[in-house]
Amino acid sequence: MMPEAEIDALLESTGVGVLSLANDDTPYGIPISFGYDGDDRLYFLLVGHSEEGKKVRYAEAATEASFLVYEVDSDAAWRSAIVSGSFERIDYDEWAHAREAMAANAYRPDLLTDVDPASDPRVWRLQAAEKSGRKLEAD
Repeated sequence: MMPEAEIDALLESTGVGVLSLANDDTPYGIPISFGYDGDDRLYFLLVGHSEEGKKVRYAEAATEASFLVYEVDSDAAWRSAIVSGSFERIDYDEWAHAREAMAANAYRPDLLTDVDPASDPRVWRLQAAEKSGRKLEAD
């Protein structure tokens, strides 16, 4: 088990993970860059979606989500964390906060810098209700 401070450090340093959503009991995992504000909120911008809009359809249907981050150095040295909680699209009032979180640690921090919030951004927030983590350290 990892203490919450180590989970937070992993979230702050990783920048990419797998967002898991469900729509009518059908799961869907999305590899995605994210922003973490250090205060239990993760932000996701859904871009590059297919013509079918599967990412957005799942995001709009979901009220809960889970998110996995991990680092693997070797078979004997790895760590992972799962965050779960409520999931909803942000409104304009939260835009600046989401942009700061993305700039701080997203794998693609530029994703929100060039986007005008008035152009209907597809930004969702996962409000962490539960965090868990595991690690194995090489001797």
